[in-house]
Amino acid sequence: MPTESERDYDPSLGRKFIFVTGGVMSGLGKGITAASTGRLLANAGFDVTAVKIDPYLNVDAGTMNPFEHGEVYVLKDGGEVDLDLGNYERFLGLDMTSDHNITTGKVYQDVIENERAGEYLGKTVQIIPHVTDDIKRRVREAAVGSDVCIVEVGGTVGDIEGMPYLEALRQFAIEQDDEDVLFAHVTLVPYSKNGEQKTKPTQHSVKELRSIGLRPDIVVGRCSDHLEQETREKIALFCDVPQAAVFSNPDVEDIYRVPLELEEEGLDEFVLDSLGLRAEALSPAESNTEWRDRVTRAATETVTVAVVGKYGLEDAYISVHEALKHGGLELGVDVEREWVHAETLADGCDGQLAEIDAVVVPGGFGSRGTEGKIRAIQQAREQGVPFLGLCLGFQMAVVEYARNVLGLTGAHSAELDESTPHPVIDILPEQEGLDDMGGTMRLGTHTTDISDGTLAHDLYGDDCEERHRHRYEVNPDYIPDLEAAGLVFSGQSGRRMELVELPAHPYFVGTQFHPEFRSRPTRASPPFVGLLDAALDTGATTTQGVSQTAGGGN
Repeated sequence: MPTESERDYDPSLGRKFIFVTGGVMSGLGKGITAASTGRLLANAGFDVTAVKIDPYLNVDAGTMNPFEHGEVYVLKDGGEVDLDLGNYERFLGLDMTSDHNITTGKVYQDVIENERAGEYLGKTVQIIPHVTDDIKRRVREAAVGSDVCIVEVGGTVGDIEGMPYLEALRQFAIEQDDEDVLFAHVTLVPYSKNGEQKTKPTQHSVKELRSIGLRPDIVVGRCSDHLEQETREKIALFCDVPQAAVFSNPDVEDIYRVPLELEEEGLDEFVLDSLGLRAEALSPAESNTEWRDRVTRAATETVTVAVVGKYGLEDAYISVHEALKHGGLELGVDVEREWVHAETLADGCDGQLAEIDAVVVPGGFGSRGTEGKIRAIQQAREQGVPFLGLCLGFQMAVVEYARNVLGLTGAHSAELDESTPHPVIDILPEQEGLDDMGGTMRLGTHTTDISDGTLAHDLYGDDCEERHRHRYEVNPDYIPDLEAAGLVFSGQSGRRMELVELPAHPYFVGTQFHPEFRSRPTRASPPFVGLLDAALDTGATTTQGVSQTAGGGN
């Protein structure tokens, strides 16, 4: 039987869909449950893809505030999407596109444009059938080329925004003979004050789902512990599902262990049988064990990394946190991530960064917290602490060097200070004069050519393809002076500087792109692996410090 990597989509299997809904409350982890199910199916040799439905009216997530919505994740085609798409890419090892994210804004925009073009032949345009038909079309198109497509409906059953999607799925399930459909409902099982697992919220949630015309085939109970047998029996009885279709998804120390928990529960076996895939699945002896081997690898050392940001919400930097974790998995290192709020950093940062092994300054927008980021970069540069700057962090590293090494007082980014006398970071020429904010930045995957003999070349080789999300760049007018002072721009894409490093430093790297978006548990991002590797090696170096003068020497 072919391995996972050798196996191609088999049209004779028919199309298989798993629709995942959530009940009781949002934020339960239905996305992780769905992604973990996909991981188990991929381990069994199937080509799995995913679709995330976001019922909000935004066309995409690009203009959303990270405080409210968490990280804006960027896909290879430049799609700005919900952070759950990042989890799907990380768990399934895929590079997805904008077609795998359906929003109400996208659907309504297309339907209205079709109406204006006269494509509905004068009919009254309605939610049913026009909106629901568009939803079904998008789901089917995203599933092309896969054996199994997992579709997560964002929000909670009963939300008014989600009603057209649930109606579309009801229609979907009865339309075509060659499509096998499975409905999985993820719901909360809380504890009462006396420690009893309560099933009433699940019962009401499933009742709401059934009133819409959907009957769950699987119920997954999110609880801090495994579901007790009595709890399973009550859920099965009152929700009209077999006991064998009730599964636990307890809290675990790391989300990458969720597939292992669900495997122990037998969820993958139930799904294979329900979708008629058992005969095509790899046997346990043949299945892919790379995931289990990597996520259960024991750590031998610990590295503490400060993430210096301004949003005060871990979800706003989730891909950075996960990329650090992936680097730790590759090196067998336990990574402790310390959140440092950029606005609170005092001059010198000595207190908050005193016991730190490495510093990461991630991306962001707006001037708030910028000076704190610059101070953190200065300390990392001067004291030889391994440093990685991402997007805005890359730009602020250039600003810090211009100010404190070149002596350019007031140097800044024109994005953050329009009156700066030294705009060492300036707007990309193609970005000038744009009015729309959504979807207009330099987005998606671009190729960077990397110079021989540099640290970046050691990390990546001759080139790399990474994802971007920015409007500003290093001002070409200042590059000669910056390079003469010892800064090395080691990667370029046309005229754009993409990578910067400081050879006299144990590890000082900045990337205009976002390498965290392509990092995976089984394929860690090179700059993050390099950062952690340097942190393991810099015990003596960090106490000696590194001073850099305008002449570029040590």
